[in-house]
Amino acid sequence: MSEDVAMIALLALAGFLYGGAYSTWKTARPLAIALGVAGVLATAGAVLYLL
Repeated sequence: MSEDVAMIALLALAGFLYGGAYSTWKTARPLAIALGVAGVLATAGAVLYLL
């Protein structure tokens, strides 16, 4: 997989996770926090993959 495809896939995954965290915030806060943390990790992975 090329660098660009992997970075875009990780950023898409992060966006999906952030959306899930936003939508579950009022009903399941622990799950929303876990999804947010996973989104941060996916974003960090995409940024670090470039280096």
